[in-house]
Amino acid sequence: MSKTLGLYIHIPFCKQKCTYCDFYSLPHSEGLMDQYCRALIAHLEEVAPRCAGMTVDTVYFGGGTPSYLGAERLCSLLKTVKKRYSLARDTEITVECNPDSATDWKALRKLRRAGFNRISLGVQSTDDALLQEIGRIHTFSQVTDAVAAARMAGFSNISLDLIYGLPNQTLEQWQDTVRTAAALEAEHISCYGLKVEEGTPLYARRHDPALPDDDMQAEMYLWMVDYLAHKGYGQYEISNFARDGFESRHNRKYWQMLPYAGFGPGAHSDFGNVRFAYQRDLHSYIRGVLALSEQEEISQRDRMQEYIMLSLRTTAGIDRRYFEQQYRQRFEPMEKLLVQYASHGLAEKTDAGWRLTPQGFLLSNTIIVSLQEAVGQAAQERLRRAHAGDFRILE
Repeated sequence: MSKTLGLYIHIPFCKQKCTYCDFYSLPHSEGLMDQYCRALIAHLEEVAPRCAGMTVDTVYFGGGTPSYLGAERLCSLLKTVKKRYSLARDTEITVECNPDSATDWKALRKLRRAGFNRISLGVQSTDDALLQEIGRIHTFSQVTDAVAAARMAGFSNISLDLIYGLPNQTLEQWQDTVRTAAALEAEHISCYGLKVEEGTPLYARRHDPALPDDDMQAEMYLWMVDYLAHKGYGQYEISNFARDGFESRHNRKYWQMLPYAGFGPGAHSDFGNVRFAYQRDLHSYIRGVLALSEQEEISQRDRMQEYIMLSLRTTAGIDRRYFEQQYRQRFEPMEKLLVQYASHGLAEKTDAGWRLTPQGFLLSNTIIVSLQEAVGQAAQERLRRAHAGDFRILE
């Protein structure tokens, strides 16, 4: 196991649920937030002994909207982390904020002095009419105020989240959003295609022609990749772009299958080769009932399939030598397919292996499944031949 660990702390409070959101979040209230912070602190202290010998190098406060807790509660939670866990000197400590709750530079300075060093703002769009349509409660003016306040407070690592494919969004509106967001000169920009999730208010509109179709989303995506590259933002994952040295170290843990421990209802963990998640039940969590909604030990085969999927989401791509040494499988079945994809401009060879192109990212789900199936079929054939007495196949 890696000797480093990421912590994810879920803050499930929002002022208003966005129409597209399927994350676990609830209306915020002062009383509940105080109780919840006490429960989080107890949980952090309970888990700490299991992490002895590991160095925490990323801490991520996600939500919900963590900034609605206020600086005092957030600082108290981080103080517990610092006290009970061994933190690296350069630990990346991120807090997600809604722009309307991040315009007070003095409050942000408290966070910065406490040790928070990265702030992620949920911008989504720079068009106020689109923001209102999807249930966002901030304006773009508040975004610019929040960026200015964060700079004044001492933050030198700011990330902006954007969404394309919104209802009634045109290509020109998306281009304007990306240009305007890039002009704010944040160090990191995430651009996600809208996914209409079941159980969200937007799901009732899933067949609405006002939602941009796949072809339009593809055009938005490819334009954005080119434009951000021109502005100095290197793409390092399907949806993520950063200036040199400002890639999200915490999110990279997910893509590189490194250990992380989650805290809070709905939070996920991948720790000790076991993946588990806590039930989405705030009141039970406050009472100290840490019921799991899922738990599974990850097999080597499952890890291999995940490695194929996650590595090909990144621009680094899949490492041939690592794959063969780590999973004891041959790379040729995948390479044959990747050569075919390369002939259509969907993949390209690297010094270490293969990666998908921006055009390939648009079809990544289909490509990844085909590669996983190819490896699985090859493994089954090796076992069949071994059982038939052809043991050379296992050498």
